Amino acid sequence: MKKYFILYKSFLLFLTRFLLAYLLLTFVYESYLNQFDAKKFEVDGFTQIVAKQSKDVMIFFNFDSSIILNIKEPGINLFYNQRLMARIIEGCNGLSVIILFISFVIAFSGKIKQTILFIIGGSLLIHILNVFRIALLCVLMYYYPKQQHLLHGVLFPLFIYGVVFMLWIMWVNKFSKYAPKTAKS
Repeated sequence: MKKYFILYKSFLLFLTRFLLAYLLLTFVYESYLNQFDAKKFEVDGFTQIVAKQSKDVMIFFNFDSSIILNIKEPGINLFYNQRLMARIIEGCNGLSVIILFISFVIAFSGKIKQTILFIIGGSLLIHILNVFRIALLCVLMYYYPKQQHLLHGVLFPLFIYGVVFMLWIMWVNKFSKYAPKTAKS
């Protein structure tokens, strides 16, 4: 058994760091969410920010958009041309994707400064792309309502997870301690 631990030490260390980071960040996030009473339809602050920013992006591009609190569930209704196009709930705010991203970067950590800067930069990029994703999704669903499942269930998750995957590849190949070292001339 000891032979296998030695043989797979790198993988086991990666897995341990990933799971610890993921569990810790998920615990912190769940603790944050527990401050809000779902029975009273309270919406967490970050989801409200994402909804407002999505509306603001739509308005910036001259799309008639507004938001109001949902009175039937904890969420925010996003309207386009006075038509309800999305219910932005906690799962739409992108934080679970960011937690997954951060956990992976920590598992393949490099120098502390680079790791922190990459986590901040990557998290901001994911957040910004998520806000644009929601805005674009609303507009596309308005014009192509029959494509809702394809847009919401396939293309947009593929896009956001594709970006996260590309960030991971960039991290491992350029910044982590496993990145190939180039010879200095």
